[in-house]
Amino acid sequence: MADYNPITPEIIAELSKAVPGRVMVGDSVNPDYARDEMPIYGTRMPEVSIDVLSTEEVAAIVKICYENRIPVTTRGAGTGLVGGCTPICGGVVICTAKMNKILSYDLENFAVTVQPGVLLQQLAEDALTHGCLYPPDPGEKLATLGGNVATNASGMRGVKYGATRDYVKAMTVVLPTGEVTRFGATVSKTSSGYSLLNLMIGSEGTLGIITELTLKLIPAPKATISLIAPFAGLAECISTVPKFKMNHFDPQAIEFFEKEILISSEEYLGKQVFPRRVEGCQVGAYLLITFDGDSQDELEPVIERAAEMLLAEGALDVLVADTPPRLKSAWAARSSFLEGIEEQTKLLDECDVVVPVPRIPEYVVYVDELAKNYDFHVQYFGHAGDGNLHIYTCSNDMEREEFLRQVDSFMASVYQKAMELGGQISGEHGIGMGKVKYLAQAAGPINMALMQGIKQVFDPRMILNPGKVCRSLDC
Repeated sequence: MADYNPITPEIIAELSKAVPGRVMVGDSVNPDYARDEMPIYGTRMPEVSIDVLSTEEVAAIVKICYENRIPVTTRGAGTGLVGGCTPICGGVVICTAKMNKILSYDLENFAVTVQPGVLLQQLAEDALTHGCLYPPDPGEKLATLGGNVATNASGMRGVKYGATRDYVKAMTVVLPTGEVTRFGATVSKTSSGYSLLNLMIGSEGTLGIITELTLKLIPAPKATISLIAPFAGLAECISTVPKFKMNHFDPQAIEFFEKEILISSEEYLGKQVFPRRVEGCQVGAYLLITFDGDSQDELEPVIERAAEMLLAEGALDVLVADTPPRLKSAWAARSSFLEGIEEQTKLLDECDVVVPVPRIPEYVVYVDELAKNYDFHVQYFGHAGDGNLHIYTCSNDMEREEFLRQVDSFMASVYQKAMELGGQISGEHGIGMGKVKYLAQAAGPINMALMQGIKQVFDPRMILNPGKVCRSLDC
């Protein structure tokens, strides 16, 4: 049982003095602040919510909470999928969504400084006006950059450009004591002690609150072409993925998905983009591959060779999306997978395991066979280029408790198999509150103790986002 103090009228008065006019209590608290986008893990209303506008406000609030042993949960847009911003111990929710300014560009160093509430889509569009690209590209474009960094959510371009972690140069952080510090610098390399910056990236708000980020940019590619490759079945579709590296291709993204999840997405969008049949053959799965470069002329021979390879590996056809409308339509369908599932599903849970790319076919076959033992329906898609698979358990007719019981059994098995294949529990969604026990099983007692020790050093009173990542709590 966590040892936290109640929020008294005196504490509310202190908070109101620090942040006048934006301290919400009782019925004035936004009900969305009780959960993230995956409510299957439960909801809990905080006693107080505060929309902050500056580092100084965050520091003042956290200092009051630290001194009074009040739990604090930070949230941005609330688009997480593991209960990461659910205030399971009540207390205070700090929302950084209104800290949404792009502060400055340093184009000589290809860097941009932003507040944590800036949306991924907002930076992506603004950076292009400066001739730059911010490579991390999670599917949820309305997520905040603070949340992306807090979970190391990287998305579809990871196969070519790497993870979000690779694009964080520096950050301003409010520690659980209310102290303000700076991690990192706008330099290309460092060998200066332990990487406190990298400890913060992916820590899900348990070690500190990010209030400013300096992010790396790259020159924006001048041309982008996508290929749509339909296959009769998933096995031959997935087994093609390792061939891209073996043939010295360098795609920006390689996504795979089955027909069923595509149909859900296209019904949600009200528009069919991908072919369902090719020359009389029913399509079972698809690859969506994107290449980028300095010009269309540079990409054309690459596209031709890639298309030849895909056809040789069993693709039923290769369709080229080389104009802005075609690219937009293809990737809109891919980006709407989750929304399509959510609209058509009453009970939903998910995982985002990552396995070595050559082991994806083996893993997918295992998941398909395992799913036959349960009453829910399983849908999945993934970033095939980096081995990150998103697996969804869906039901419209099961009782909630029975759904949870069966999902727990299913998840334990899929996580165990991922570890056996050399994989990890999460590729980008994080651990939150929903996956703590699975991380404990995968990481083992030594590694969990190390993580808990790090948490203890940063947050001795355990006030920041309690019950997440490496510690379960009964609040």
